[in-house]
Amino acid sequence: MRRDNLTWESEFVLLGLSSDRQTQAGLFVLFGAVYLLTLLGNGLIILLIGLDARLHLPMYFFLCNLSVVDICYTSSGVPQMLVHFLLEKKTISFTRCGTQLFFSLALGGTEFLLLAAMAYDRYMAICDPLRYVAVMSPRCCIGLAVVSWFVGVVNSVVETVVTMRLPTCGHHVLNHVACETLAFVRLACVDITLNQVVILASSVVVLLVPCCLVSLSYAHIVAAILRIHSTGGRRKAFGTCASHLTVVSMSYGMALVTYMQPYSTALAEQDKVVVLFYGVVTPMLNPLIYSLRNKEMKAALSRVLMSSSESKL
Repeated sequence: MRRDNLTWESEFVLLGLSSDRQTQAGLFVLFGAVYLLTLLGNGLIILLIGLDARLHLPMYFFLCNLSVVDICYTSSGVPQMLVHFLLEKKTISFTRCGTQLFFSLALGGTEFLLLAAMAYDRYMAICDPLRYVAVMSPRCCIGLAVVSWFVGVVNSVVETVVTMRLPTCGHHVLNHVACETLAFVRLACVDITLNQVVILASSVVVLLVPCCLVSLSYAHIVAAILRIHSTGGRRKAFGTCASHLTVVSMSYGMALVTYMQPYSTALAEQDKVVVLFYGVVTPMLNPLIYSLRNKEMKAALSRVLMSSSESKL
């Protein structure tokens, strides 16, 4: 196709989840409640870790980073989704679409890498406890967090630029709830081989490699736990990893199925489910999983509440 015939749209229409007004009203209430729970839950985790000196440990440093990512990630798409539930025509400008795509990719990639860093922390704590304090020093923890954020942002810049440069030749309707890579690529009217290569390479960097590192870490962790003779010791070791392993299983599973498969088999409805799962469900569940299964977090909450009540007396 000649470049003279190529066009780039200044505005896109998002089809969303439903065109029925009553359904949209119900979805507005549901997603609004979930969004508030996400902000409160993750905000509480950040507050507790900041206020309680006993939680100033590597595990909670990474958990604090994860909560920041979850708040930013869900805020990059859910508020717009809520507004669109109330509007007849769901439009988004080219600039806002690119911005939303950048933040969702950056924050999503950062979360996957942070989960790998958390797995390494658990590996050191259980498999090499004598060297744990020396290895997982503040400098190392900050370095792992910085690398996670840096790789996430760089990966997002590359993928966003390659995606948003695609001409759509008059097609401006995105069958999605947000600006998402695969949905945008489907509108392209030019060869998308470069985009397919970038999507695959991106999936390897922020999905497959971290997933393999997590799997390797937990293989060593399980082997180390099975060598513990006391039942209480095994239970405690499993308890320290259960929350993280639950989050890891949820996070990597659907993303690998969606982004590591051939482009031709990726379905629009499946993309919507994945985006909603990572942008709405996972950020809400993470605080519940970590707080309900973590004795230190519950103890910290009790101490903060007691300290607050005593200061009022």
